[in-house]
Amino acid sequence: MEKVQCLIVGSGPAGYTAAIYTARANVKNVLFEGFQPGGQLTTTTTIENFPGFPAGIDGTELMMKMREQAVNVGADVRSGFVQSIDMSKRPFVATLDGGATIEADTVIVATGASAKYLGLDDEKKYAGQGVSACATCDGFFYRKRVVAVVGGGDTACEEAHYLSNLASKVYMIVRKDYLRASAAMQQRVMEKENIEILFNTNTVGLFGDNGVEGAHLVKYKGTDKEELFDIAIDGFFLAIGHQPNTAFLGGQLELDEQGYIKTGLATTATSVEGVFAAGDVADPRYRQAVAAAGTGCRAALDVEKFLAAL
Repeated sequence: MEKVQCLIVGSGPAGYTAAIYTARANVKNVLFEGFQPGGQLTTTTTIENFPGFPAGIDGTELMMKMREQAVNVGADVRSGFVQSIDMSKRPFVATLDGGATIEADTVIVATGASAKYLGLDDEKKYAGQGVSACATCDGFFYRKRVVAVVGGGDTACEEAHYLSNLASKVYMIVRKDYLRASAAMQQRVMEKENIEILFNTNTVGLFGDNGVEGAHLVKYKGTDKEELFDIAIDGFFLAIGHQPNTAFLGGQLELDEQGYIKTGLATTATSVEGVFAAGDVADPRYRQAVAAAGTGCRAALDVEKFLAAL
């Protein structure tokens, strides 16, 4: 059976950065890229807030450059995905797609988190053409334009408030007749004159010839007061939460109430000794590429220190 010092699962900014740092520390590593090589950034367009690219850079191009850098410094980057990992003893044993197994002294989980979508075909149709799950990432492109945010919790209110400082108007599409956000967040949203909250409203479709130009909505869905109407928008932002990609771990790591991997306050160590977590899979708060890359670096340094003590 193949044996490595560090198995890295996931290939976004966290995974590739961890691969770069472990390789440069002469740690024998292998990284499996998973179902979506490059991670969530490959579904975005121009990224303007990643340091070092004053003119911005395409998300896929940025990930390709990170991958190339990892390979250039000696990281073993492979296609394919990890189906499961036995963490009951060290070395850990990972089972790959196809049934092959690999032993690892340490593991860095960098599988990210997937944004939750409504399940509309139009969300896929307009992906990267007006549909986004990250206001901080893409809000800049909607200055002085009209956008909609779906959701009624703290995240939705935060994103709507953020967008209200850029866009000319922000609709909040809320399926319930109230906001689930904290009182403070509700107040911030209510005080913004350019935010309009559409309660008891569901999105049933999007339309537009050159990207999103509007949304088909229904008010009081399923009742005798049901009403169909459209709004004109340039951007459609999902803010109904994220789902950390941890199912393959089989409940072996301690998670928080939202399903994110719990790590130490000062390190990236998880509840299993020798297993570390980096990026969005352990970050319910920031969810930014540069933050993920930073934790990838930290996880690699934690691995190096752990191996040195064996």
